[in-house]
Amino acid sequence: MKNIKDYSLEELKQELISLEEKPYRAEQIFSWLYKEKVKQIEDMTNLSLELREKLKQSYHMCNFEILKKQESSDGTIKYLFDVLDGNAIETVVMQYHHGKTICVSSQIGCKMGCKFCASTGIAFIRNLSSGEIVEQVLAVEQDIKESISNIVFMGIGEPFDNYDNVMRAIKILNHPKGLNIGARHISVSTSGVVPRIYDFAKEDLQCTLSISLHATNNQKRSQMMPVNNLYPIEELIEACKCYIAKTNKRISFEYALAKESNDNIEDAKALVNLLKGMLCHVNLIPINKIEKGGFVKSSNENIIRFRDYLNEHGIVATIRRELGSDIDAACGQLRRKNLN
Repeated sequence: MKNIKDYSLEELKQELISLEEKPYRAEQIFSWLYKEKVKQIEDMTNLSLELREKLKQSYHMCNFEILKKQESSDGTIKYLFDVLDGNAIETVVMQYHHGKTICVSSQIGCKMGCKFCASTGIAFIRNLSSGEIVEQVLAVEQDIKESISNIVFMGIGEPFDNYDNVMRAIKILNHPKGLNIGARHISVSTSGVVPRIYDFAKEDLQCTLSISLHATNNQKRSQMMPVNNLYPIEELIEACKCYIAKTNKRISFEYALAKESNDNIEDAKALVNLLKGMLCHVNLIPINKIEKGGFVKSSNENIIRFRDYLNEHGIVATIRRELGSDIDAACGQLRRKNLN
């Protein structure tokens, strides 16, 4: 049975036509799904009983169940959702002054194998569908009884390894008759899948692109991120420059600082040289300690020194606020514990 949340509005209109129904009914269904946030087709009361029965025979609603929920003293909430096929994914909600930000997963497991990530070691099972990505936002909003203002694709999985479903999800989330979350409030992070950076530049979306960089040369980056063996730094930076030239949008480079690995002033100098002249921002991340991980967090002094050097040499850099440190902050930790 098909997930009714997998369809864009235009696709849903075509589905209604195939059911010999008027296409405008799709807008009514969209409103029930994303404005009223109903959890069952029976509740779509302005549809005829006959149409509701047709929908029930052809589609399901994909309502995630909360397996576990952790709440931090800083307002961060981490969810472990049952995706209804025996698997589980993580979704995290963070409180900022501008509203609530949700970090969504795009895959069950991950293929990338980044050495500092808690998702490493969790076998890749499958991609999430567009509706399963959207459902994370719906399920959280239903639980907290508040609207989400910002979305980041930085949870479990590589978004650009599930490119088509992620793009479809973004268009549903952004649609005025969907959840109507502005594209400028949506950020997509990639570990550096170069061909998809070129594709993303052609999408004509106002979303933010974030690149997980984490090192300034191929030797160090390959040690941290095996994807670098396939798409080395030179190819990654060239793709980023082409993205900026085509979209005139700033890229955010994520840089996780690991003690005695990539956090010294020589690394900062190399990063300045690598990014010089680019329309970009560097988001410095105090790395999370994970079980059996090979990297530990840099000292606060080093992190501040690194940030100040970048800012003094023309690269705008900020330090990401640490959230959820009392509830297994690293993405993937909750799912790992649940599987063990």
